[in-house]
Amino acid sequence: MTRPHRLPPIHALAAFESAARLGGFGQAAVELCITPSAVSHRIRLLELQLGEPLFERLPTGVRLSDAGQRYLIGVREAFDKLALLSRSPEPEVPRLRVGAPPTFARNVLIPSLPAFYRQRPDVEIEVAVVMPMQDRPERHDVDIRFGTGRFDERETVKLFDDRLQVLAAPGYLERCPQEDPADLSRAELLRSPLITWRPWFEAAGLDWPEPVGGLAFTDLGILLEAAASGLGVALCGQRVAMPWTDAGQLVSPFAIEVPAASTYHLLVDRGATERPEVADFVGWLTVACA
Repeated sequence: MTRPHRLPPIHALAAFESAARLGGFGQAAVELCITPSAVSHRIRLLELQLGEPLFERLPTGVRLSDAGQRYLIGVREAFDKLALLSRSPEPEVPRLRVGAPPTFARNVLIPSLPAFYRQRPDVEIEVAVVMPMQDRPERHDVDIRFGTGRFDERETVKLFDDRLQVLAAPGYLERCPQEDPADLSRAELLRSPLITWRPWFEAAGLDWPEPVGGLAFTDLGILLEAAASGLGVALCGQRVAMPWTDAGQLVSPFAIEVPAASTYHLLVDRGATERPEVADFVGWLTVACA
């Protein structure tokens, strides 16, 4: 039977590493709260066990020998491994990936996130911007989609209802006054495949077809920016347009409003809410948007 190797005393290894790092027995004694003679004694024990000197004793102090330099590498590696074994495992950080259209992310989600972090400061959130009109957008832990509510097999929660209103920049209305809905015939009607004009036309008593020419945008935020820049008149939901109307960049020339057929919905895989961070986020966002 092979006899096990005799391990050197840990206090002797500590004295050796400290003296080698600090450059002397006296400095090691101060760090270890022992006497220099105790440091010297412990290192002697190591040298006897190894059968070779670890330090060269000089009139001006001590210096690592060649054997000591080699031994120091192994001792430090051993100490590093012991430190890793003794370290408490860091708690796993809950992470949440949220996909959202750019307008919703910029105007609804991001301004509201500080309130969520007051409830769950431990959650790391990654917001991925998902452009509308994609056939197969990437899926995330939670997705926000704009539409009528028919998306995929995931659980779907409508975040809010909205009402469509006509919007234009004050400067545009000075150049092209809109006192009656029929005056829209003289205006540049900005379009988006996300919102159609026909329901508003009908509510205004206009038997007009859906506009087919002119500027069109696949993102509602860009549509509203175009209107705010004076490029024409837009039709958009009140809730979505609120940052522009609150700032006075857009105003509505008519009191006519119609319910929006499409709005924002939250999508989450069935069973995903068993993760506390998902359940907390879904519950928070549903209430925040109500």
